[in-house]
Amino acid sequence: MEFFTGLLENKIFLSAALGWLIAQILKTLIHLLFTKKFVAERLVGSGGMPSSHSATVCALVTATYLEYGSASFAFAIALIVAIIVMYDAIGVRRETGIQAQLLNNIIRIFEDMGRDELSAQDKLKEFIGHTPFQVLMGGILGILVAAAFYQL
Repeated sequence: MEFFTGLLENKIFLSAALGWLIAQILKTLIHLLFTKKFVAERLVGSGGMPSSHSATVCALVTATYLEYGSASFAFAIALIVAIIVMYDAIGVRRETGIQAQLLNNIIRIFEDMGRDELSAQDKLKEFIGHTPFQVLMGGILGILVAAAFYQL
């Protein structure tokens, strides 16, 4: 029980969790606005605008900075982890999403040709990575969330 009490009193953890939660809600609302469809998976799924990964790690970095300063080992670790996560979101994960779109288009072509070897279950998830803009917006959101949380 002490573990959970500690987490609920940990401003750094709460800032990062709040950054993720707000990003996921915004991502869902933005998807709803553009597609006119509510997709519950957007509340927990990856990919999309803004990047919840970036919001989470940038809130973590900002809260760590506000708690311990830039000379602390905790800030250094948080910053390096944030850089790796955001780089991965733009790089490998984004490319994976682009490849999934291409492969899903190939599946559609086979379906249109009357081939039924590939079913809807074989379609790949396309919302995986982020554009640089989505990562930037997630990062800004995370910084603002942590800064606001520390003002409370």
